[in-house]
Amino acid sequence: MITPVLETARLQLRPPNAADFEPLCAMMADEVTARFIGGVQSPPLAWRSLCGIAGHWQLRGYGFFSVIEKSTGKWLGRVGPWYPHGWPQPEIGWTLNRESWGKGYATEAAIACMDYAFDELGWDSAIHLIHADNHGSQAVARRIGSANTGREVEVPGFGILVDVWGQSATDWRANRSAISADHARPSV
Repeated sequence: MITPVLETARLQLRPPNAADFEPLCAMMADEVTARFIGGVQSPPLAWRSLCGIAGHWQLRGYGFFSVIEKSTGKWLGRVGPWYPHGWPQPEIGWTLNRESWGKGYATEAAIACMDYAFDELGWDSAIHLIHADNHGSQAVARRIGSANTGREVEVPGFGILVDVWGQSATDWRANRSAISADHARPSV
């Protein structure tokens, strides 16, 4: 399977590998980071999560990318197209370690993934499942032009109620032209 690597000004987005396990464990052990995505995970559960993401790549041909800061090589989190069994429709999701918050990385990576989902994967629309109290993720969704659809769903397998945010490919193309030049189209 040929897997893409996306490049932005500051980030490399690549499929996950075994070297991502330790930083994933640290991210998922942080109560603040994990509170809206199912809660803290022990290392065995983080391992299953990593394997699930790798398996998603195998079965669907896409999945969460590992987000790497180009200047340091540091793993920052995971962002990308995601459509597990039971999801209401394909999603662009994001989770970054807390040290990365407030630097625009989630927005930069989400923009690259929206471009990828619409331009390469041919999606008609994308959603983001965001907890009503997750104001940081709501801000990222707004910055990329997504809006709360007014729908609420339970995340399959997690029992968490979330709001469905999103936009169509047509809306993305209109919104994309208004997004800052700092977020140029990624190279694949």
